[in-house]
Amino acid sequence: MDAQTGFTATDTAVFDADARAHFAAAYPETPGVIRHNLADSPLMTLDALAGLAGRLPPASIEYNRGDLPIGVDGKPGGTSVGIEDTIRHIAISNSWAVLKNIEQVPAYRNLLLALLGELQPLIEAKTGAMLRPQGFVFISSPDAVTPYHFDPEHNILLQLVGSKTMTQFPAGVDRFAPDTLHEGYHIGGPRELQWRHDLADGGTAFAIAAGEAVMVPVMAPHHVKNGPASSISLSITWRSDWSFAEADARCWNGVLRRWGLNPRPPGRFPATNRAKAAAWRIWRRLPSTN
Repeated sequence: MDAQTGFTATDTAVFDADARAHFAAAYPETPGVIRHNLADSPLMTLDALAGLAGRLPPASIEYNRGDLPIGVDGKPGGTSVGIEDTIRHIAISNSWAVLKNIEQVPAYRNLLLALLGELQPLIEAKTGAMLRPQGFVFISSPDAVTPYHFDPEHNILLQLVGSKTMTQFPAGVDRFAPDTLHEGYHIGGPRELQWRHDLADGGTAFAIAAGEAVMVPVMAPHHVKNGPASSISLSITWRSDWSFAEADARCWNGVLRRWGLNPRPPGRFPATNRAKAAAWRIWRRLPSTN
């Protein structure tokens, strides 16, 4: 077994031909479930992840109570238990924890790049160069809730242990994430979104168990409910020129809104959003804006 990735020389691809075909047809805008073969990796045991938490800087660790509502105002805070004990005893710690940017540790970076490498030709055929690969590990207590939020990356969440249900909402639709919240997020605001119960009918629930993964489009609002047992999930993410242009166009829209205008939201893929992105990149370099 390769200690750097957890694979053996006889392992087949983590994403088989059917999974790759499904991914290629859906990427980048269609959510859905695909299969994966990443199982029993020594890097993904609770003890290994507790050790990883001890090697990551504090800014790369977040953990919160598990008994949260779908909508929260700000960060609710964790329990009084430290991160390593929280992970080792996740079955009873009533928490969800995320280890961010696991690529900071070489063995986990190798694992992340090996997984993304299987999909890289399919990714780059649609959205160009695969940029800024990042990995996140989620360790969740039974029935823990990850509140309603969005993320700026292209994302595949691989379920390794246990089960969970991710409910996704259409990306780029003002009803589910108002344009003003997008604009605020991209200049440093929170990613947590305002939840209302009347939004529920617009969501699609994707239930995944070990051996399954869910694809998440850029900035697609979602919330997650863990299953009846504790779970471990690995999120493999990347950016693209398109995703950066969408973010920059949102920032420019925020400038236009401050000028009293009501700008149109950026177009979803394959719209390029180049003009607004270029305007923002010029604007942020002007001395008067700093």
